[in-house]
Amino acid sequence: MIVPDRVSRIVAGFGDTSDGEAAKSRELILMLLSLTPAPFSRSQFTPGHITCTGLVTGPCGGKLLLVHHRRLDRWLLPGGHVETGDLDNPDGEIADAARREVLEETGAILQDAADPVLAGIDVHGIPGNGIEPYHLHHDLVFHFRAESGAVRVSPESRAVVWCSPEEFDRYGVPGSARRCWARVR
Repeated sequence: MIVPDRVSRIVAGFGDTSDGEAAKSRELILMLLSLTPAPFSRSQFTPGHITCTGLVTGPCGGKLLLVHHRRLDRWLLPGGHVETGDLDNPDGEIADAARREVLEETGAILQDAADPVLAGIDVHGIPGNGIEPYHLHHDLVFHFRAESGAVRVSPESRAVVWCSPEEFDRYGVPGSARRCWARVR
């Protein structure tokens, strides 16, 4: 079962103190987890909520999996909200939410990893959309390796690609994702 205390320990153990953005995000996430009653609820807009993302590398490690997000109209790592099923699973861990999101958004089958590495943490704004106001996603990014290059496009996305580091500029890979990539290389 995913509980805030366990997630707090994972976040507190994130060791890259040289990355000022990640250090600031770590403090914000720890505050969210300790001060709010529903840190995983997608309807908690102030101060935001926890989301999970997969930094998925190809079977040989040289490429990064990206989705072109339909609503945000940009290339991102696959990820999203923690769902009730994630929270209710008695054996569930927070990385399982990222694994589920990767499968839903890309169809990628991930190699089994006993303890996926927390590759990054990033707090970023999400624009309002008429239904939800502007709010913050307190994102935990876990590294996974795909079993193969087979992927598919989900209804949430326009496209899914494997991107080499030389193509990061072309796809507008965000700085936070680039820093995560550098940590797992």
